[in-house]
Amino acid sequence: MATPENTLAFDGGWEYAPAPESTDHVEIDKRYGLFIGGDFVKPEKGRYFDTINPATEERLARIAEADAADVDRAVKAARKAFGPWSRMKAAERGKYVYRIARIIQERAREFAAIESLDGGKPIRESRDVDVPLAAAHFFYYAGWSDKLEYAFPGRKVKPLGVAGQVIPWNFPLLMAAWKLAPALACGNTVVLKPAETTPLTALKLAEVIADAGLPDGVVNIVTGAGETGAAVVEHPRVDKIAFTGSTAVGRVIQKALAGTRKKYTLELGGKAANVIFADAAIDQAVEGIVNGIFFNQGHVCCAGSRLFVQEAVADEVVEKLKDRMETLIVGDPLDKNTDIGAINSAAQLEKIESYLEIGRSEGGEMFQSSCTVPDTGYWCRPTIFTGVSQSNRVVQEEIFGPVLAIQTFRSYSEAIAKANNTPYGLSGGVWTDKGAKIFKMTQNVRAGVVWANTFNKFDPTSPFGGYKESGVGREGGLHGLDAYLSLEA
Repeated sequence: MATPENTLAFDGGWEYAPAPESTDHVEIDKRYGLFIGGDFVKPEKGRYFDTINPATEERLARIAEADAADVDRAVKAARKAFGPWSRMKAAERGKYVYRIARIIQERAREFAAIESLDGGKPIRESRDVDVPLAAAHFFYYAGWSDKLEYAFPGRKVKPLGVAGQVIPWNFPLLMAAWKLAPALACGNTVVLKPAETTPLTALKLAEVIADAGLPDGVVNIVTGAGETGAAVVEHPRVDKIAFTGSTAVGRVIQKALAGTRKKYTLELGGKAANVIFADAAIDQAVEGIVNGIFFNQGHVCCAGSRLFVQEAVADEVVEKLKDRMETLIVGDPLDKNTDIGAINSAAQLEKIESYLEIGRSEGGEMFQSSCTVPDTGYWCRPTIFTGVSQSNRVVQEEIFGPVLAIQTFRSYSEAIAKANNTPYGLSGGVWTDKGAKIFKMTQNVRAGVVWANTFNKFDPTSPFGGYKESGVGREGGLHGLDAYLSLEA
């Protein structure tokens, strides 16, 4: 991640804003209300919680805690706005969505800094990935607003109604864009619930939505923890649920929706296999390994957290990987030289550290880089485990941190068997010089997304989603439109 070549980037032609030299220009209010009906309003019970800078453990702002009554207010506002919004000329709706994208671009510096302050990720990633890719999703779906009949020829397309959307803490702005853009383009209205540890960019996005002139109630944003999200999911006047988060919570949501007519998409956990064959370009593959697991501190559902290396090159790959890890800088997310930022929360750091102990207790050989980390904040050095087996928990369970489990294989069939030996099926990667081997791998790896000789590349035109316990449905591309429409013959 030390050079542009190995940093995940969206190569879509958008102008990237330079990283801020300071955060003096960033405006963060001391207290935020709920965004309902076009205005920021106080929560019914007057409850607020803190959002913390994970790099300093200092409070950034007080955030309103919505209860079921607040969610009901938001749903009523969305329901009231749905009629006029859905009947608006599609080209006009598209202009609103396009305007959101443009304002995000104009405020890119501010969004990047806030994303790093609230989430702990390096400013280089917020600046070069999250913000431009969020804008790209709004641009992309703005273009589809008046072309839905062409996207689904021969079908009558109608919006679903009110969409309830619950997003995670690892990519707050980007996940909001993934969900809001197609929902709005299709004529739906929205109640969005951001994660409790990273609500600030969603609330800043509310300001953008207001500045873009969207009619009151088209987008409503309610903040809080699990009970707030549950109230959104269970509200009887919500027509569609979109959730990104853990598999455990996804199961709870599925049970809650059983027997209802609500349409839903669930993008859940992952334990991706990154497979390195002996004929791969090894130096390039090592950079791909680093990007696959250490990008965003490993807080990535599609992270390449299981590495399978063909025996003939295993020693070489591991040694080069260790050398590369020693060059990674862990520290201040707002420093442009930082490669790995702060772990998102104290709770997540505790979970990661518990898995480090589990890995050692199960006989794995742990290696961490020797870099120094700050005394204050939540930090984890990049970590790899060797000498592990398929049954080890660090191999089978999602850790959601900068922790990589490494195994070897001899034959192609063994690589496939090990790669598919997981309850998850979100993503995977293959590194080889042989095109035929790439096609064969992509056909046999049971995952929704498989990258070849790269990793963590995204584009708004491409669908994203998983199999097995990694979720239901797809987001992005035409599939992202389908999820927010009723299609009739």
